[in-house]
Amino acid sequence: MLNLGILVSGGGTNLQAIIDSIKDGRITNARINVVISNKDEAYALTRARENHIHAEVVSPKKYPDREAFHQALLEKLQEYGVNFIVLAGYLVVVPPTIIKHYAGRIINIHPSLIPSFCGSGYYGLKVHEAAIGRGVKLTGATVHFVDEGTDTGPIILQKAVEVLESDTPEILQKRVMEEAEWDILPKAINLIANSRIILKDGRVRLSDEQLYSERI
Repeated sequence: MLNLGILVSGGGTNLQAIIDSIKDGRITNARINVVISNKDEAYALTRARENHIHAEVVSPKKYPDREAFHQALLEKLQEYGVNFIVLAGYLVVVPPTIIKHYAGRIINIHPSLIPSFCGSGYYGLKVHEAAIGRGVKLTGATVHFVDEGTDTGPIILQKAVEVLESDTPEILQKRVMEEAEWDILPKAINLIANSRIILKDGRVRLSDEQLYSERI
């Protein structure tokens, strides 16, 4: 069973997709133990509470330095028995201490087809502004494992979304969320929760059981 800790910074639309997928059975063998935000005003916290999920704020502004903040975040995750972390629009760099503690057990959703429009400085609307500015015809979203780089971890799932000539960054952002992010993030969690994929030698692979079932 995955005991999920969902880290968020904003409205929590991806969080809602996870909640809905657990409720309707698209995600099995997983539950949300806690939702943690770095912002008191994040609407994601309201979404959590409305669904009877523990919601906490761990903000760097409330600690004397980053080291203290990182330790408080780790302790909060451990307090709720979290064994798997999902970054669902979390705009804080995850420190090496947490990445090491949860090695191979942290995933992130990024609103582009990695390796395009990713890395330092690419977040939120900036990703979609860059895609439109470059004139690409396809963009999308990527779910990947988190390592100590920025958007450099092994890719789990990707889904493409068409870019239209009339798109603004806001319109494109909405389409990418609706057509890609809300689809592949729950799917990735379900694959991991049911041991259908594994992280091996730095790559995402089908589990032995899944390989066997596909052969027969």
